[in-house]
Amino acid sequence: MDDRTTTDFARTQPLDKPLTRKRKAAKTGRRLGLLILVVVAVTVGWWIYGRQPAPQPARQNASAAAVPVVAAPAVTGDIDITLNGLGTVTSLATVTIRSQISGQFVRIAYQEGQMINKGDLVAEIDSRPYELALAQAQGALERDQALLQTAELDLKRYQDLAKTNAIPRQQFDTQVSLVAQDKGLVIADQAQIDTQKLNIAYCHIIAPITGRAGLRLVDPGNYVTANDATGIVVLTQLQPISVIFTVAEDNLPQIVKRLRAGATLPVTAFDRSGATKLATGVLKTLDNQIDTTTGTLKLRAEFANEDSSLFPNQFVNVQLLIDTLHNTTVVPTSAIQRGAPGTFVYLVNADNTVTVKPVTLGPSSAERIEIQSGLTPGDRVVVDGADKLRNGAKVVPRNADGSAAGPADRNAAPATTTPATTTPGNATPGNATPGNATPGNATPGNATTAPAGSPNGGRRSRGAQ
Repeated sequence: MDDRTTTDFARTQPLDKPLTRKRKAAKTGRRLGLLILVVVAVTVGWWIYGRQPAPQPARQNASAAAVPVVAAPAVTGDIDITLNGLGTVTSLATVTIRSQISGQFVRIAYQEGQMINKGDLVAEIDSRPYELALAQAQGALERDQALLQTAELDLKRYQDLAKTNAIPRQQFDTQVSLVAQDKGLVIADQAQIDTQKLNIAYCHIIAPITGRAGLRLVDPGNYVTANDATGIVVLTQLQPISVIFTVAEDNLPQIVKRLRAGATLPVTAFDRSGATKLATGVLKTLDNQIDTTTGTLKLRAEFANEDSSLFPNQFVNVQLLIDTLHNTTVVPTSAIQRGAPGTFVYLVNADNTVTVKPVTLGPSSAERIEIQSGLTPGDRVVVDGADKLRNGAKVVPRNADGSAAGPADRNAAPATTTPATTTPGNATPGNATPGNATPGNATPGNATTAPAGSPNGGRRSRGAQ
């Protein structure tokens, strides 16, 4: 009985294992099938969603959108033809006061930085040695004059005696020579007196020019000599004063032509930054040769400098007015654009559209420039906001203060149509119809172009890609 029981247990135990494996296999299959279904569903949904056309954003051509800009009219005015250069303020006279005699420096008669007039006392040297020498020369003159008088009386007596041959001829001739010698001594003594008087005058140093005194170079109490290299003080003339500046040799014919015609060429001096006006003067003269190393010519301009705004050795920016063009068409320089058409402006039309207008430029002055051809007085041009424009674009013109430029600007409404094909030469608002602005009609051959400087210049429109 025990053996049978053991055998049955051994037979029935393996029967449960295959059933468990089948149930697990069935469960795994269901999970795998569900996962496959999900993947297939996601794939199909993504494929269907991807085939649907994406909503196209509303496209609006830059030429049809109203762009706010600042416009200014072309006017009739004057243009100054000027030359700019760097200059150095130079005094017309700079004098180093030196002693002309030797002696002790006893007095200074000026303050450092003081304006000294011509003829004023500057310094004083001890004159006592020269006064004593003067007295000595005067004494010698008195002695020699007395000797001369005695010799002349003897000569007169000898002349009377010589007529009767009472004295030898030789004695008479000797007396004549003696008188001549005494006359020479008197003249020499007078020269010594004049020399000592001059030395005394040199002891009182006088200003030879009107100028500003610099810092003193010698203190009182020092012994100065005529060969002293440093001097006593330096006087610099400030009124008037000059500015030496350079211009290119190419500008020389214009300047010479105006000077030969008798014109007075104004010169304006500005500070180092070029923002502050310092003084106004006139051109005085030109140098006699061109500097071959730089190809420039030096010019001298003179300024009254009554307010002492110019100081010697100061660096300044110089503006030379050569000529003035009258009654020319001028516009602000900010209106000038440069691109494929060359130099051009955006001309604001009556319907508040802009047209690329090539222009020929002339001289410029400050913030204005001459228009030789391409515009007439009264034409409005864009001076701000041109970077967003293209030929035929709609604009909303404004003045510089933000106010509307005119009645046409208030009636202008932003356009919603897109032109079909727009080129710098054929842009007409009449060709812009909503029906023609479709992606199917946009081909590379009809790609819209714009002048250089516009944001879409030289690129195809989105529909042409």
